[in-house]
Amino acid sequence: MYEFIPKRAFFEKDALEYPTGKNIYLKMQELGVDTQIIGTHNRVTGIPGKTPQEAYFEAKRTLVVSVRRTLDFETCKPSAHYQLPLVTSCPGECEYCYLNTTLSKKPYIRVYVNIDEILKKAKDYMEKRAPEVTLFEGSATSDPLPVEIYTGFLKKTIEFFANQELGYFRFVTKFSNVDPLLEAKHNKKITVRFSINSETIIKQFEHKTPSLDERINAALKLAEKDYKIGFMIGPIIYYPAWEYEYDKMLSKLAESLKGYKDTLEFELITHRFTVKAKKNILQVFPKTKLPLEEKERVFKFGQFGYGKYLYPAEVMEELKNFFQEKIREYFPAYNILYFV
Repeated sequence: MYEFIPKRAFFEKDALEYPTGKNIYLKMQELGVDTQIIGTHNRVTGIPGKTPQEAYFEAKRTLVVSVRRTLDFETCKPSAHYQLPLVTSCPGECEYCYLNTTLSKKPYIRVYVNIDEILKKAKDYMEKRAPEVTLFEGSATSDPLPVEIYTGFLKKTIEFFANQELGYFRFVTKFSNVDPLLEAKHNKKITVRFSINSETIIKQFEHKTPSLDERINAALKLAEKDYKIGFMIGPIIYYPAWEYEYDKMLSKLAESLKGYKDTLEFELITHRFTVKAKKNILQVFPKTKLPLEEKERVFKFGQFGYGKYLYPAEVMEELKNFFQEKIREYFPAYNILYFV
């Protein structure tokens, strides 16, 4: 099982005034992690790296513990109504990561210690939308599970939403260290989704992340505790063996979950990239085998105002038909939330 141990940790001075900040500081000390006190997470100057490649990999080994200053939540289509900002970035080194567009060239892992204020703000959003139910996404700009052993944020958030009549919480992860969540009281108001892909794609592009088998086993652990489970398949990449390998992936998933009776939710996301992301990817992974040829794609503007290169319509239709057919075949109880 992959365990994230930072190489260095920076603490905003104000973060140490919160119990979580103090606890994380003590854990870093116990682990022998190099720790420093800084004024603000907006000026983290102690991460080494003379090249974009060095900066990226050093940042992925860096934890920044801070206070969330703005408590306004961003919207989160099509996954949820709002993002729930618990963590930013993650220690995984996935070559295709969409955060290559939105984060800096030093995408360090940042956690926010004022969790009570963040959850109180979530309550405000629920009350404003009442009597409608409000859905919150915990992984819009991060994977919060790798740092759960230090923060306890997910368990706290799960138990908070378990008692909310008008709120639901969901998050997605590639990681498998779910043990801290097994005894949380969730009241089936939480959906945990696992990001999965073919074994070839995981091995080739999803560095420093658990295997497909480890992710499926983690999903089983939560399913046995009556969590609602889902799977985000993405990025779906169109490559020579894609049909065989994605069929193999779905078959393995179906066999592993054959005793699970609840409706499984699926989110299907095809590979796409921005000009900025491509530039950053090639700086960090100059030998990448990702399909990044603009001439093989179509250009389309997204919801955040910047353009993306998508697969052409005929490829999208082929992928969509394949996954709809196979998911229907392997999973009697299923719900495909979206295909993009």
